Amino acid sequence: MNASRTKRMRILAAGGAIAALALVAGCSSDADDTASSAPEASDSMDAGTDAGTDTGSGENVVIGFSGPAADHGWLGAINSAAIAEGQKYDDVELKVSEGTNDANLQISQVETFINEGVDAIVLLPTDGAALTEAATKAMAAGIPVINVDREFSSTDASRVTILGDNYGMGVSAGNYICEQLDGNTDAVVAEIAGIDSLPLTQDRTAGFNDALAECGLSVDARVAADFTIAGGQEVTAQLLSANPQIDAIWNHDDDQGIGVLAAIDEAGRDEFFMVGGAGSLNAMNDIKADNTVLKATVIYPSTQAADGIALARLVAQGGNMPGLASPGVPVRIVLDAPVVTADNVDEYMEIGFKS
Repeated sequence: MNASRTKRMRILAAGGAIAALALVAGCSSDADDTASSAPEASDSMDAGTDAGTDTGSGENVVIGFSGPAADHGWLGAINSAAIAEGQKYDDVELKVSEGTNDANLQISQVETFINEGVDAIVLLPTDGAALTEAATKAMAAGIPVINVDREFSSTDASRVTILGDNYGMGVSAGNYICEQLDGNTDAVVAEIAGIDSLPLTQDRTAGFNDALAECGLSVDARVAADFTIAGGQEVTAQLLSANPQIDAIWNHDDDQGIGVLAAIDEAGRDEFFMVGGAGSLNAMNDIKADNTVLKATVIYPSTQAADGIALARLVAQGGNMPGLASPGVPVRIVLDAPVVTADNVDEYMEIGFKS
């Protein structure tokens, strides 16, 4: 790594003004989940949403960032938070490639970073498997790769992997519903999933089922949407029509939740409570106002890439993660999936993304 570069403090946006992207709700990954077996000195750990890094100056480093197109609010927030994180440090030059859903274009972006000799790359791949080879090339060239949200298919492709906890989201939602139903094993529980073919949806459902089973409940009615407002409204109308009595609903995604709530309003139903997912600002505002059936949402952090920037800086500078006794930076970090309710919503407002 070239950590002794001439000081560069510009934030570069290649091919588009990513910082100005609209934030319109969203979700996450469709790549294979591959567990990391870490030969590094620092072990894997679970962590909260703050990487805990300081903003004091160190050696100047250049970090390349590439992510998918911000066609959902969660992805828009991912990009904006990453750029804002880079701007916090006067020893970081952040090079931002244009967001894309084209794996081949993203591969070329990584290759450009390699040719430019950046000090680290933060990569939220449009497809983890498709970007594995390019990331492995970067690692072989001595450029540490921070893999965000969508895992590569080889542990050789990254120095650090930072992930949201999809299974944990389901567990958190299920535990909250169990607590609210308080032993009522006859309660009718419904689930409004995202895209069923995606591993993230399958993981969320698995966690939800496991948590409900712990309190003697199960999912009585389930539909799957597509992480869009229109899709959420359509499948919720079908769900409500087929089920005249419901006690609790978990909706996987707050963006499609706008459509879910619209269908609920149209049907005039309010006998149940609902839990959302991801942590959009509009969902948090609804929770705080307490004027809809939405009473909670489960966080899927849109700060993951920002954490990736902070960790890339630490790795490139040979630093240690503050708060740990062990040296270095862990090779795998799984972020928390807390439940946001009216009691704690103010604590999470600042990371809520706009729908």
